[in-house]
Amino acid sequence: MALSFFDQFLSPVLYGISLTALALTLPWVLFPTPTSRWLNNRLLSLQSWFISRFTQQLLLPLNPAGHKWALIFCSLMVFLISLNSLGLLPYTFTPTTQLALNMGFAVPFWLATVLTGLRNQPNVAIAHILPEATPGPLVPVLIMIETASLFIRPLALGVRLTANLTAGHLLIQLISTATFVLTPLMPGVALLTMILLFLLSLLEVAVAMIQAYVFVLLLSLYLQENL
Repeated sequence: MALSFFDQFLSPVLYGISLTALALTLPWVLFPTPTSRWLNNRLLSLQSWFISRFTQQLLLPLNPAGHKWALIFCSLMVFLISLNSLGLLPYTFTPTTQLALNMGFAVPFWLATVLTGLRNQPNVAIAHILPEATPGPLVPVLIMIETASLFIRPLALGVRLTANLTAGHLLIQLISTATFVLTPLMPGVALLTMILLFLLSLLEVAVAMIQAYVFVLLLSLYLQENL
């Protein structure tokens, strides 16, 4: 039994070796590989349909210059969904509950969008720091605020993903513990908490998918500003 509710978020270690790298590698092994056949099976067809629909939805707000990012954005989306969803299975670990890992995803992609804007349109990228028609006395203050807002974006991406997944896992842990304790004492109340736990588990599956989509969507919006 866990000594603390937060023990479930500790990085698993085997013989002193962290298993986070293994957890990051596992999702890629589970994906079905396309074949050279004329007709794919149902799983491959469903996977292709999902990726094509997501790509179409993702590219709507982007200029044609940003379509080259479709492959990496789709890969990141599927990868995050896999990590978030696999963490809901028993005896598994959710790597995306670690802020350091999420920042490792957020910072490079955010920096790539900023560098893209500085390379393609440096004047427009720098002009975002100072809104047009700003009064003179407010210029230094707005420059500092907009600069802080720019550099806080990767932190917001990482914290949003970590906080949502951590809160959902903690709530499931609390309700499951309450169900276990109430079963011998008040079976009727325990049944209600069990139903609530089932509904919350379904909600957490939806949150795992939605948070991955929001992460990639915000990155695409940051890219749109710099194209």
